[in-house]
Amino acid sequence: MHGSVEHEPELGVPAREAWDLYGTLRLGKFLEKELPNLFRKVELVEGDGGLGTILIKTLLPGKLGITFTKEKVTKLDNENRIKENELIEGGYLQLGFTLFKIQFEVKEKGEDSSILKTTIQYELNEEEEAALAKAPLVFNAIKEAANVAQLAKIHLNKK
Repeated sequence: MHGSVEHEPELGVPAREAWDLYGTLRLGKFLEKELPNLFRKVELVEGDGGLGTILIKTLLPGKLGITFTKEKVTKLDNENRIKENELIEGGYLQLGFTLFKIQFEVKEKGEDSSILKTTIQYELNEEEEAALAKAPLVFNAIKEAANVAQLAKIHLNKK
């Protein structure tokens, strides 16, 4: 079973400002500061924020038993403002997902506003019934991404 889910809020800031957060390592520090109830630490393991960069996000213990995710930047297009991270260890992979990618695309919406399109792609190689039981976890993940986007909107609009 495979699929994707999306979320597209308007951020109310120019695309270059949104990309300065979402397209860089600043996002990890932002997550630590703004979501301390979810993220204990975001650490850079390898790279400089560009293609091939590896991050470990240490989470506070939650309902799903996930304590960390190890992610790799697999796509970075600064011109079109697209960044994709793929889980390579931990997180949803611990729950039976064989692929879990999150993509951020910052689109211009006029001179002073932008839209953040977040897409989660996933695959589950389990029996159909078991896969269907785990599919709602993806909706929880996009809900968390939506929460981060709302916090980012508030943060970016404080300037």
